[in-house]
Amino acid sequence: MKLIGLDVGTKRIGVAKADSQTKIAIPDGFVNVNGQEFAEIARIARMYSTSTFIIGLPRNNSGEETKQSLYARNFARQLAMSIPDARIYFEDESLTSVEAERRLKERKKNFQKGEIDAEAASIILQDFLERLITNGRIIEAVYTSEQAKIESDAEARQVSEGKPVAKKVANMNKKHSAPKKHHIGKILVVLFAILIVLGGGGFAAGYFWYTNNLKAVAEATCKFATAEEEAKSEEADDVAECKYTQFEVKDNDTSAVITKNLYNEGLIRSELAFKVYLKLNNPTLKSGIYDFRKTMTVEEIVAKLVEGAPADNVFNITVLPGETVADIKKKLLNYDYTEEQITEAFEKVYDNKVLKGLYDPNGNLASVAQPRAVQLEGYVFGDTYQFYKEENLEKVLSTMINALGDVVEKNELEDKFKAQGLSLREGIILASIVQKEAKTEDMKGVAQVFLNRLRVGMSLGSDVTATYAADLIDPTRTTLTDNYAVLTHDSLYNTRVHTGLTPGPISNPGLPALLAVAEGDSTKRSMYYFLTGDDGKMYYSDTEAGHNQNIRDHCQILCGVAL
Repeated sequence: MKLIGLDVGTKRIGVAKADSQTKIAIPDGFVNVNGQEFAEIARIARMYSTSTFIIGLPRNNSGEETKQSLYARNFARQLAMSIPDARIYFEDESLTSVEAERRLKERKKNFQKGEIDAEAASIILQDFLERLITNGRIIEAVYTSEQAKIESDAEARQVSEGKPVAKKVANMNKKHSAPKKHHIGKILVVLFAILIVLGGGGFAAGYFWYTNNLKAVAEATCKFATAEEEAKSEEADDVAECKYTQFEVKDNDTSAVITKNLYNEGLIRSELAFKVYLKLNNPTLKSGIYDFRKTMTVEEIVAKLVEGAPADNVFNITVLPGETVADIKKKLLNYDYTEEQITEAFEKVYDNKVLKGLYDPNGNLASVAQPRAVQLEGYVFGDTYQFYKEENLEKVLSTMINALGDVVEKNELEDKFKAQGLSLREGIILASIVQKEAKTEDMKGVAQVFLNRLRVGMSLGSDVTATYAADLIDPTRTTLTDNYAVLTHDSLYNTRVHTGLTPGPISNPGLPALLAVAEGDSTKRSMYYFLTGDDGKMYYSDTEAGHNQNIRDHCQILCGVAL
């Protein structure tokens, strides 16, 4: 039988869950008292397929009930009336919040009040479960939906007649007088599960292995308690183990997939121990994007996955391959960043090995022809990112730059560019041109043509570079008013006028464009010209005469399009 434990307060209600078979209570968040608490608890109960609740009943040091006890009783009655077939039990509680806070302090340095409420609910529920071990059965419920209505009507009559309301309730669940056997059920179940999985072995060794593998992967003293706190700070935590990793759980991910991904990211010690923990606790893991770090225990990670990813305090931003710094700056304005903040962040000096060749030893741009405002062109990798609102913009850009660095390293692009006769920066520059020139399926062919031209000293002759050059000085086309002016404008970014590569990238290339430059197309090693025909197909030639013939045959419309 599945059970829900509740620590009832006037502001928040802590929630815990358990199964009477495994007898292990785990915290499961909290519900705010805002007028919708009964509906929310009913929703949780439906998701967990139960209508059985254990509610903590406070008492003072003398064992007498208090005003808070009456509040809990009234809450229980209202809950029973709002949920059909509800069965509600009381569990005496004494200083559970104090004990919950103590436990949390032992596990983590910083925690929210809601976590204390959830932990308190788990203590209440665990106490109830351990009495089951002693008693061997669940006694009659204090409240059912029908009983709650009868009692509510009776109390209403007493109040109307001016009589005091009785505080005693029949069948009150009293604590067993025998000493409490803390966690006996949990230990036995854990050991049994591990022995089944491992095929035998000593109980003590098995339990030690299990508990050890639920610990954090690394221990470290971290500067920030949460990813949100770090995000809003201009400082960064230099301790590697304290750095947060974005971890995504997709809608169709199974617990096995989640477990494997956590292990591959180095966030848990053992896949098996994590699977056993999930089997014992049976939590509902929610999809979303989370911030995890290696100092988090399995219990903390699962608690986050059960709570769900933050929604109200985060924003998602998508950078598409081929977009420019100018495009990204416009997007950031929609997330409450000012133009001054954006300008300052894009012109700061960043430290990442993928930026090799961008700066000189003094932090100045290596190419004097590249404007500082577009220094990050080509390095903001296209992807969908999630950040906390008000996150330091320098950290936002660093994340995007790091994403490109990861792609370059994973695909060994620097070595592949070198094999093509290009430095890392030159490879990224050429990929940014290919990104704008070709569709994905044509990128390798186009990249090979550009590589061929570079090797023999021909100009790239790329119209997209001419357009980018014009956009740098005249984005509204107030002076460069026609195609001829754009194509012949004297800028080092205009490869129709100058040979070699542009001073910097002209867009942010995606992985296909980067790989196209890194690998090329061996079937196009003799080609020096290409064009996209009116039919959308790419046509190549090895001579200018052949290129002109392709224009006449295939490009009567597109080849005259305005820039």
